[in-house]
Amino acid sequence: MVAKKPRNPRGAGPATTAPAGPAAGTAQLTAPSAAGKATYPGQGFGLPEHGPGSVASMPRRVVALFIDWLLSMLVAYWLTHSQFWTIVVFAIEVYVLTATTGFTVGKRLVGIRTTRTNGGLVGFRWALVRTAILLTVIPPLLTDRDLRGLHDRASDTIVIRV
Repeated sequence: MVAKKPRNPRGAGPATTAPAGPAAGTAQLTAPSAAGKATYPGQGFGLPEHGPGSVASMPRRVVALFIDWLLSMLVAYWLTHSQFWTIVVFAIEVYVLTATTGFTVGKRLVGIRTTRTNGGLVGFRWALVRTAILLTVIPPLLTDRDLRGLHDRASDTIVIRV
């Protein structure tokens, strides 16, 4: 009886045994070292440090929020002659525009946009989650190193520059 030589998976010759360990080209599944930590917001998501696609700064976000709130006050007063409905108009504006475009009027004017962390549109379900948490006021102020508030983390979104 003749013993057959083992073949490699592609069938192009005899099988070879590769050395084990890091020299063999295997992936290392360990956490990055302390030197490999993110040095700027968005680095962990592969975003640039500056310019289009980078994480939006807090001043830009606050200005956009201020513009959206003023616009909501004007629309509420124009429709109802009362500013009592401002929060309702604001919630509808933020929900619908964030779900469909990622922009609100204020965000468009200051050049920022809300997007999913995978780059897609937010969508109606996640925009609802994001808007509901945003309306509670405090969670958006609790940000992480990527400047994502609790409302962003709950809906897997990030606000970037356009």
